[in-house]
Amino acid sequence: MNAHISTPLKIAATALFLAAPLPAAAETTEERLKRGDAVIRSLNKGAPQPALERLRREFPFLAEATEGYALGDVWSRTALDSRTRQLAAVTAFAALGELPIMKVHAGYALNIGVSEEQLKEAIYLVTVTSGFPRALAASQALSELFAERRSQQ
Repeated sequence: MNAHISTPLKIAATALFLAAPLPAAAETTEERLKRGDAVIRSLNKGAPQPALERLRREFPFLAEATEGYALGDVWSRTALDSRTRQLAAVTAFAALGELPIMKVHAGYALNIGVSEEQLKEAIYLVTVTSGFPRALAASQALSELFAERRSQQ
């Protein structure tokens, strides 16, 4: 540790490190990828995610990291249900201005029973955290998604 860090802080950091639980038995990459694939299919009406499949062809490392870590390790956790996780993702991506990714997650949310009204409420929250320009842009992207979905019915 750096010399400028106080001794009590060093002791606290060491105690936290020693108190941390040991990782479970090592999982194989294949297990993590399988779990990630199951997450995508549960959100996408049983189908793979087209953007992830394109990524797999052109950037296999990035696709594997997305499927294994983001989906297999993080998205598959059970403390949040899928609806809550999708609403949180839509709100976060809208706040960041990542509209194409937000639309994908809004589509997943609709697939699993989140209503258009609930998605709109998530975007209203963006006005507080990231301002009206981000919320307005997200609302336009959601309107496009809603129109696309209605035209497919």
